[in-house]
Amino acid sequence: MKPSMQSETPRILTINGGSSSIKFALFEVSDPLSRMLSGAIDRIGQSEAILRVTGPDPADSLSQSVTATNHTAAVAKLIDWIEENLGCETLTAVGHRMVHGGPKYSEPQLITTEMIEELHRLSPFAPEHLPEEILLTEAFHHRFPDLPQFACFDTAFHHDLPQVARMLPIPRRYDALGVRRYGFHGLSYAYLMEELARQAGKQAARGRIILAHLGNGASLAAVHNGKPVDTSMGFTPTAGVPMGTRSGDLDPGLLWYLARTEGLDAKDFNLMVNFQSGLLGISETSSDMRDLLAIEKQDKRAAEAIALFCYQIRKWIGGFAAVLGGLDTVIFAGGIGEKSPLVRTRICEGLGFLGIDLEEKKNSANEGVISTRAGRVTVRVIQTDEELMIAELVCRVLGLNGKK
Repeated sequence: MKPSMQSETPRILTINGGSSSIKFALFEVSDPLSRMLSGAIDRIGQSEAILRVTGPDPADSLSQSVTATNHTAAVAKLIDWIEENLGCETLTAVGHRMVHGGPKYSEPQLITTEMIEELHRLSPFAPEHLPEEILLTEAFHHRFPDLPQFACFDTAFHHDLPQVARMLPIPRRYDALGVRRYGFHGLSYAYLMEELARQAGKQAARGRIILAHLGNGASLAAVHNGKPVDTSMGFTPTAGVPMGTRSGDLDPGLLWYLARTEGLDAKDFNLMVNFQSGLLGISETSSDMRDLLAIEKQDKRAAEAIALFCYQIRKWIGGFAAVLGGLDTVIFAGGIGEKSPLVRTRICEGLGFLGIDLEEKKNSANEGVISTRAGRVTVRVIQTDEELMIAELVCRVLGLNGKK
C-alpha cells in the first residue's frame, strides 16, 4: 500500500479513541476533503482484538487479529501499521478527538506540553475517556516527535450554552471549580448542523432543531439560530437518556441509599452507572439494541429495555420542544438513530401534537427525510461523521482549504 499513498498533497490523520476501540481515518486535503482510508482497532482489552482497514481499493482493505490487551498495546499496533503502510513523512498533522476540554479548552488547537498537563488535571472530569485519549497523543509524540497534533474537543459545541442550561443546582462554589453541565457528542452535532445547512439550506439550519445522536452512547441537543441552547448529557457523559451500559439521569439519593443498604462505595457506584446499567442493566442480556430487538417478543426484559430507551428519548424531545418554543427539524444520527427504523417509530409515537408524522415507507428504507409532507416538522436521518469533522477542524487551524 505504501507506494500508492505517497503524495505531496497535505494529509490529515484523525484519531477517535473510545473505551474499547480506536477509530482512525486518513484524509487528503482538497476541496472537498477526500477520505483515503478508514479503520479501527476494535475489542481492545479482550482476548483477541481486530484491526480493520477499508481503503478505496479492495487490495488496501484488511481485517486481522492483533494482540491489544489495553490501549497502550493497541496504539502501538496502530502506529506500527501506520509506519509500515503510510510512513510518517506522508502525514501533515494528526487530529485527535478529546472528549473533554473542561472550562479552559473549546477551540481546536495544537497539542502542547502545557495542554497535556492540564488535560491530566482534567482527567477526573472524564475518567473513562481522557486518560486513554491522552495516552494516544503521547504515543504518537513518542514515535513521531515532529508531527503536529491537534485536539478537537467534544464539549466545544456546547461551550456557550445559556447560563441557565449550564448551571447545576448545587452550591455555587462548585461552579468556580468547573463543575457545570458541559454536554458531549459535540463533533457529531457540529457535523450534523453543517450537513443540515448543506442539504436543506442555511434557513433550515437557523430553525428550531433537535439533534438525536443515538448509539451505544446517546444524547440529544436543542439548537436555535444555529446555537445550542440545551443538551441531555451534563457534567459527564453518564447523564441524560439511558444508553447501552450507562444509566442516564438518576435520583442522586440513590448513591446514599445503596451505600447504606448494600455497602456500595463511590467507585462501585460509578462502575454500575457507567458499565452495568442502561440497556444492559434492564435487559440483563445485551447492551446492543440489535440483540434486544431480535429477542424482544420472547424476552420481557429486552422489551422493557427498548421501551424505556424510547420513552426517555420521547420525553427529552418534548422537553426540548418546550425550551425551543416549537420545533422545525428533528435529526436522527448514530448507530441506532441511523439504522433502526423501529426505534425511530417508537420514539416518535405520540408526538403528533408537535407536528411529527413519520412516513413509514421512507422510514423503513432509512431515507434522508422520513417525515410526511403534511407533518409540520421535518424528520431527517443523517449519517454522522466525527472523523471528517476532526479533519475539517484541523484544516481550519492550519489554514488549509479542506471542506466537505
